Amino acid sequence: MAAPDSPPSTHSDSFEPVEVFTTPQSLARAVRARRHEYLRPHKLRVKIGTWNVAACTGTDKDLARWFVDGQGLDQNFATLDLSRNPAVAHHDPAADQHGDPDAVQLLGGSDIGLYVLGLQEVVDLNATKEYMNRAVNVDSSPVGKWQAALEAAMPPGYQPIMSGQMAGLLLLIYASPEIAPTITNVSTRQVGTGLLGYFGNKGAITSRLVLGEATRMVFINCHLASGAGSGYLDRRCWDVDQILTKTKFDPVVHAGVSDDDGDTIGDEDFAFWFGDLNFRLDGLPGDDIRRILMLHTRGEYALRGGHTPPPPEGEGVIVMRDSESDDDTTTRSSVHSRDQSFDSETTLPDPDDFPQDPSQDPTSLQATLDSLLPHDQLRRMMAQRRVFHDGWREGPITFLPSYKYDVGTVGLFDSSEKRRAPSWCDRILYRTRKDKQAFDAKLAEEMAAKKKDEEMKSRGIDQDDDVLFSYDPDTDGDEQAGVEAYDYDEYDETQDDVPREVTTNEASVDRIALDIYTSHQRITSSDHKPIISVFSLEYDAVVPELKAKVHAEVAWELDRAENEGRPTVTIAMEGDKSGNEDTVDFGDVGFLERKSIVFTVANTGSVPASLLFTENPTKGDADSPSLNWLTPSFLHPDPDDDPPSDLGQGVTLQPGETALAHIQAQVSNIAYLRALNDGRTSLEDVLVLRVEDGRDHFIPVKGAWLPTCFGRSIDELIRVPDGGIRKYCIEKNIRGAIPYDSDVRCSAPKEIFKLTEAIQTLVERCVAEEAMLESKTLPREPGWPFDSTTWTCGLAERDETKAGLVAALDKDSPIAEALPGELPSSHKLELLSSTLLLFLVSLTDGLVPPLLWAKLSTSLPNLASLAPTAWTDAKVQILDIFSSAPHHNIAFVFLTSTLARVATELSPATSDALPPGLSRRLNFRRGEDDGDKKRKLRQRKYAEVIGPIAFRANEGDKMAKERERVVEIFLTREAGG
Repeated sequence: MAAPDSPPSTHSDSFEPVEVFTTPQSLARAVRARRHEYLRPHKLRVKIGTWNVAACTGTDKDLARWFVDGQGLDQNFATLDLSRNPAVAHHDPAADQHGDPDAVQLLGGSDIGLYVLGLQEVVDLNATKEYMNRAVNVDSSPVGKWQAALEAAMPPGYQPIMSGQMAGLLLLIYASPEIAPTITNVSTRQVGTGLLGYFGNKGAITSRLVLGEATRMVFINCHLASGAGSGYLDRRCWDVDQILTKTKFDPVVHAGVSDDDGDTIGDEDFAFWFGDLNFRLDGLPGDDIRRILMLHTRGEYALRGGHTPPPPEGEGVIVMRDSESDDDTTTRSSVHSRDQSFDSETTLPDPDDFPQDPSQDPTSLQATLDSLLPHDQLRRMMAQRRVFHDGWREGPITFLPSYKYDVGTVGLFDSSEKRRAPSWCDRILYRTRKDKQAFDAKLAEEMAAKKKDEEMKSRGIDQDDDVLFSYDPDTDGDEQAGVEAYDYDEYDETQDDVPREVTTNEASVDRIALDIYTSHQRITSSDHKPIISVFSLEYDAVVPELKAKVHAEVAWELDRAENEGRPTVTIAMEGDKSGNEDTVDFGDVGFLERKSIVFTVANTGSVPASLLFTENPTKGDADSPSLNWLTPSFLHPDPDDDPPSDLGQGVTLQPGETALAHIQAQVSNIAYLRALNDGRTSLEDVLVLRVEDGRDHFIPVKGAWLPTCFGRSIDELIRVPDGGIRKYCIEKNIRGAIPYDSDVRCSAPKEIFKLTEAIQTLVERCVAEEAMLESKTLPREPGWPFDSTTWTCGLAERDETKAGLVAALDKDSPIAEALPGELPSSHKLELLSSTLLLFLVSLTDGLVPPLLWAKLSTSLPNLASLAPTAWTDAKVQILDIFSSAPHHNIAFVFLTSTLARVATELSPATSDALPPGLSRRLNFRRGEDDGDKKRKLRQRKYAEVIGPIAFRANEGDKMAKERERVVEIFLTREAGG
């Protein structure tokens, strides 16, 4: 790899304009515009190997030999001059540990930066039963076995980038210690195309990675449908289409900024597709193919003995025939053809000095291979644009077919009864971004030309008048020689060794060259031969230190530019008691008490500022709830407005304008109340004043929580002495719950006594006022005054007075003094009833705790259907059960007694209200029945209101009617009430 201080690489684009915004996307774009400052050229060799191991034992033992050490090649079975190939490490027959004089060794070990291994059939999936078992119960043991074999052969420090298995497919990628830290955004996908169209016995594992934050690479290991017939050929093409369609990677993320969409195959800079593609040779008898290739492997085909003479010493040339033509040749790295000119003083080179092109010798192995390649299904499908036609390339095939051999042999093709025809089933294809773009451009041109032709035909013009003759490339030439033309390759394969420049997604320029594409014929543990490719890659990679420097400079520039035109506001407040001017301090805050603080917000910038109070996203959790005890808004600062007009939670200030920020505090939520009483939370919060396109302001808010009798248990409240809970907790320095080892001061909570007593007094006064004053009429709804739907006093009036009632209970002061004298008695009664209900709701254990209710519901399971005649006996049983919790029992009986008296007071018998002179004209018995009906209806309504809040039941309890019936029993005369 190149050093970070090496010269910057050349780029094909210029600077991009930088938008002045502080979003992560704009910052990333601004940094990217200066990428030439932190990209440096690097070099990398990528080694890709594919092998169908056919579930044979011992194949993992050969992995180190061929894939990492590069052994197992045979000069006799490869028409390339391996001794001069850049991917060959050395040619030393004497050092070969297997004693093979014709063996060579490819580059491996630490010379390779990225190892990519694709295996097929690592497990036996031939039997349907065996496959279904593996499909249901995933067996990951092959991954461990092959990883262990590969890591044992790897040089020290090589790191796994990814490993993925799908049934018999396995993809492993390892990187050198220098390359591994530069690889990011690894995303792997699996697509099954096998049994039923989606099982993983066939399909592909695909992995995408980003190299050096600039170069995207995709590796696809596949196993396509097998079989030699035309139906299997169609299925292989379908498999490829499914893999392309269904593969979608995760979005690429750089510096916390994610792409909008995930990549698909085709969005990368370099793609490599390899595996057992299963394309066969057709149109030739399999026995003839096997026979002619066997003659070559035995050395019996050539009319003359010996091998093709090696090229001359020094920088010679390697001559390879282009598989598209029988006549054309191309030279690779020829010093004679490039360095010597016909105008120079030197003489022309002797033709005998050039090495012979093996394809020009009709007896050579390459000539035989070239005669077979036109029958290759893959190349024909590419030419017909059915598959892999959109820019995919393959290196020159200069090696024997990879399938099918007898296991344990070299050069011996299938001798079993099936005698399968040899084929190049195992392939390695590759494509660059430039290849894909070139195909897309060509396709667009063809579509435009076709559209133009259709338009001309629609106008009655078949061809241009200036054209002397027409030529249709789709039909002309089909009759030549009366044979089908196998024009299988549109691309010039002979250029595969020339580095191909690619402009990547990140606008850097990369180059790739195929060094070698061959097979390891001397690996004999499978019926397939391993196929190998080595690529040389020149790419631009990010130098983290240089990018961090550019990032800091860009961030500073953007921040400076934005500060000049961004909204700016100033907050002016009195602060807390300690003199901290940045904090809102409400002081002592009691339950339901509403407090307000106002401070000034001024636009001190040069542009309009839009302000909005938003919720603190970090506040509140399961153990410490913080449920909106603060209500912020804006007020108009005009001193003539009394009260100031409300501007809502958002306001826009022009430069120089001010507004009043109005913060109200009130604790009314029961869950928050209990958490404050228990000491699990405190009155502390942070208000967020958001300035659009400007800097947010975080305003700390605090208050001191005053102890309250609301939100506690009966067992706590019976331990509070005279003087109230506030005084008691302050004197005893109690911060949370009242300890249960404290002395018991009363038989039931004093708050219930005080509230019920005040309610009875007010009920009597309301009834008396109605009797004495003709203008005084009490609500006639049966649920009044405990049903909230019957209340008549205003909400604001109710909240303010209820806060005073709560404070009176907490301080053990007279309740009557907390009720404003100007309020009507009916409104006072409603407020007291509302306070009583809130007190019952806030009890942590309820009047009847869950355990006591469970015991009662078990002893009397049919309470809802109990007849009134049996209520007296039921009441005795209930009191007997409640006696186990005497404090709860007393509180419950005291409450229900008060409710019964209220119901009786507000539902007098009709006869009691009749004038003396009407007694003879009306039926006294009927009037008495009407009074009883009204009283019973009121008692039932009271039971519906009190039942759900007086009892605490376990989660899932659905005995609501039973709880209401218990309350009703204690309110009626039939039960001795």
